[in-house]
Amino acid sequence: MAFGGGKRRILLILVVVGVFVVIANLLALPGSGIRSTIDKVPFPGKSRPKQDAPLESELGRPYIPVDDHPISKLMKESDEKWREYDGSRSMTFKAAVSKYRRRYGRHPPPRFAEWYKFARERNVYNIDDFDQIMDDLRPFWAVEPLAIRKLAAHMWEVEPDGVAGIHLRSNKVVNLTNASWRPETMVTMIANFIEHLPDMDIAVNRFDQPRVVVPWEDMQGLLATETYRRQMLPEAYGNFSADMSGFLNTTAENDDSPREDPGWYWAAGRQYMEIAKTACPPDARANVGGVNQTVAEARYKSRLGGVINNFNLSSDLCTVGPEIQDKHGFLFSASSISATKRLVPVFGECKVNVNSDILFPANMYWKNDDRYDYNGRYDVDWNEKEDKLLWRGVTSGGVQVEDSWRRLHRQRLVMSLNSTEIESQDFRILTEQPEARGEYENYRKFRPSKFAQQYTDVGFVEAWGCRPNCSYLYDNVLSFKPQVTLPEQFKSKFLVDVDGHSFSGRWRAFLESKSLGIKATIFREWHDSRLFAWRHFVPMDNRFDDMYTLLTYFIGTGEAQGERVPGEPYVGKHDAEGRRIAQQGREWANKVLRRDDIEVYMFRLLLEYGRIIDDNRDRIGYSGDGSELDKYDSSQAYGH
Repeated sequence: MAFGGGKRRILLILVVVGVFVVIANLLALPGSGIRSTIDKVPFPGKSRPKQDAPLESELGRPYIPVDDHPISKLMKESDEKWREYDGSRSMTFKAAVSKYRRRYGRHPPPRFAEWYKFARERNVYNIDDFDQIMDDLRPFWAVEPLAIRKLAAHMWEVEPDGVAGIHLRSNKVVNLTNASWRPETMVTMIANFIEHLPDMDIAVNRFDQPRVVVPWEDMQGLLATETYRRQMLPEAYGNFSADMSGFLNTTAENDDSPREDPGWYWAAGRQYMEIAKTACPPDARANVGGVNQTVAEARYKSRLGGVINNFNLSSDLCTVGPEIQDKHGFLFSASSISATKRLVPVFGECKVNVNSDILFPANMYWKNDDRYDYNGRYDVDWNEKEDKLLWRGVTSGGVQVEDSWRRLHRQRLVMSLNSTEIESQDFRILTEQPEARGEYENYRKFRPSKFAQQYTDVGFVEAWGCRPNCSYLYDNVLSFKPQVTLPEQFKSKFLVDVDGHSFSGRWRAFLESKSLGIKATIFREWHDSRLFAWRHFVPMDNRFDDMYTLLTYFIGTGEAQGERVPGEPYVGKHDAEGRRIAQQGREWANKVLRRDDIEVYMFRLLLEYGRIIDDNRDRIGYSGDGSELDKYDSSQAYGH
C-alpha cells in the first residue's frame, strides 16, 4: 500500500523523535561517558572532529579513557588514586586522632585540638595529609632534644654558613639573627598561631640550594631508633615543657653556652651526585655502575613515548641521577654548595630526595609578589587560549661556561624547542597504528621543527651566571625574546615549568590558572603529596625526551585515517583531556594550596617540631580519644 505525502512526513517525524529519545536516554545514564565517546568517533576518511571541552559537571565523574594512548590510561589511574585519597579523609577530630596513632605510632602533639579547630575554621580539605612533616622530622626522634636545641640556637653565628635564626620566647618572636627576607617572611606566616607555640629557635636556610645529606647507613640507624622508641603512654601530659636549657640566650650580650658543630663544608666545583649518592642505598643505580638504562627507566617511564608513570621516582636521584647528573644545572655546576653529613634542624623551601632538610612552604607563595602571585586578568577560558606551549626565563640554574652551557636544563629546554636548532633532529613520539584505531606505537623519526614553530613560544629574556661573560656564549647562537608577564602567560594553553637554581616559584600560579601546567623538576616541596600527576598537572622527564609525545597528544599531529600520508605519524587531538587536567588542577589548587593551607601547615609543623625538641617528648601529647570535639564537629560542614 502506497503512502501519501502527508503520511510519509508523519512517519519521518516519528522516526526522528524516536532516535532523539534513544540518544537522550543514553546521555542521561550516570557516569556513562557516552556523550564524550560519541563526540570523538571519527568518520572514515575524515579528520577527527574538534573535541568539545568537558562540561563542569563531568569533572566530578570518573575519567573514562577515550583510547589506548598511555596518557589516557595514566589519567584514569591517577583519577582512581585521587578518589581513593579523597574518600579516606577524616571528617571528625576523633577520626583524625585515631588515624594519627595508627600511622605514626604516637599520640598527637600538645595543642593538637587547637590546631584542629584552627584548620577547620580555615576549611582545610584533608585534615590528615601532613605526611611530609612527619617524614622530615622522623629521624630527629633519634637525636637528643638538647643537641637539636643547641644546633638551632647557634647555626646562624657564622654568617658565610648561610643560616638565619628565628627565636620565639613566651609566644613572641624576640629576635631575628643573620636575618634575610626568608626568615622575615616566615615570621609573618606564624603570627596568627604563635600564641600556641612553645619556646623554640628555628634555623632557616638562607641559600637557594638544600643543605643536609646524611649517609645512607647513618640514616637507617636513625630511622631504626625512631621506630624502636615509639610509644603511647595511657596518660600523656598535654603541654610542652618549660625552662629547658640549650636555647639561645636572647637577653645576654654574649651567649657563652656550649655549641654543637653542624659540620658544614663547601663543595664548590663538585658535581652534586658525588655528594648525593652517599645517601642512596648501596645497591641503588647511583652507586652501582653498569645498570642498564632501559631497565632503570622502566621503573618510572612508559615504554611507549617515554611518558612518566611514576612522578616520585622520576626525581629520585638514586634512580635517575646517573642519567641527569650532567644535564641539570644544580647537579652539574651549582653556583654554590654548602652541605653537611650531620642531621641538623635546618628549615628549607625545597630539597632533592636525598636531602634531610625540614621543608616549609616557600616564602614566595606567602608574600604578595606580582612575579609569583596568580592574577587572572588575561586568564581567558580554555577555548579562547592560544594552542601554544609558552615559557620565559633567564639562564639561571647553574654556572655556564663555553664547553658545557648547552647541557644545562634550561638551555636544553630552549634548544629542544628552537625550530632552527632541531631542524634535522629526530624525536620519539607515539603514532596511532593504521590497522588498529585508538592503539599506539613508538615513532622515532618525528621531525618537529615546523610543529615547534607553530605551537611553541619558548625563550630566554636575559642571560646571567656565565663565565667569562654571557654575550660571549650566547651571541650568534640564540636570540633573546621579550618578557611576558605572569598574567600574560595565561593566554596560552600549555605552560611548562622547570627548575632554576632550585624550585620554581611560578608553579602554584600555573596550577591556579585555567592553563595546563607541565612540570619537570628534581626538587621536592611541602605540597607534593597533595598533587596527583596526570590529574592536576602533566609530569615531564627532566631530560625532556618525552616533550613531543606530550605536546602531540594534546595538540595532535598528522592526518587521520583516510587522509593519512604513508609513513607519517598521526595522533588525534586530545583537547578535552588537556582542559580536564587544567580544570582539575585549578580547582584543587584553590582547595589545598591557599594561604590558609600554608598557615595550617606551618602551625602543624611547628607543633611537631616543638615536641621533637622537648626533653619530655615521649611523655607529652594529646592522649584523649577526640570525643570532646564531637559537638564542634557536628556543627561544621567540611571538605567542600
